Amino acid sequence: MALAPTPAQRRVIDAADPATGRLKGSETQLAALVQRGLAFRHPRPPHDHFLTPAGHRIRDAGAEPDPPGSPEPAPAADSDGGVFAARVGGEEDVPERTGPARLREVRGAWQGLLELRRMTRPDGSTELPCAWERTHLVRAAALALEAAGHRPAGPEHDDGYRVRATPQPEAVAVHEPDEAARRACARTLERAGWQVGEHTEPRTRARYLLASPRKV
Repeated sequence: MALAPTPAQRRVIDAADPATGRLKGSETQLAALVQRGLAFRHPRPPHDHFLTPAGHRIRDAGAEPDPPGSPEPAPAADSDGGVFAARVGGEEDVPERTGPARLREVRGAWQGLLELRRMTRPDGSTELPCAWERTHLVRAAALALEAAGHRPAGPEHDDGYRVRATPQPEAVAVHEPDEAARRACARTLERAGWQVGEHTEPRTRARYLLASPRKV
């Protein structure tokens, strides 16, 4: 549950980095924002603090936090260094938040993942996938696609993308029946640092993408 910030805490929120949501403030202020559900502490050194989706809503729209009892979305980073769970397509449990609110949350998670790339590379580059993405291939590819605005498939229809694991240890398959949408997915993944090729399933003759994180 997100609790309303004090005026001093609100100033810290308003001063957050507009792209990443990184916060600057005293340890007391930052800890209080975490307690209110408006910030989270990154699990990796240097353990910076970032806005949660609720914190972003307060800063971006000047809105009050959701009323008590409202469901709060997952933060952009979880306790084991992972990120917000993007839609892989075809899942039964569809997130309650949809439309602009959902897109804002997943784009915030993507910015958090870019920050994780920056912090874990010696040169501070965000162009190539980080170690977390290489060990969570399906989630990482789905996050890149959903954050770019691509539509995931629903539980009862095939329209939209579906990201699935493959027998190959460093590759995922992206199934998208629409040719134009499939090529758009390929361009998004390439911009996100993935190597992408288009293939044909031997049995069904359906076209799909095979994507793997680039190393150089």
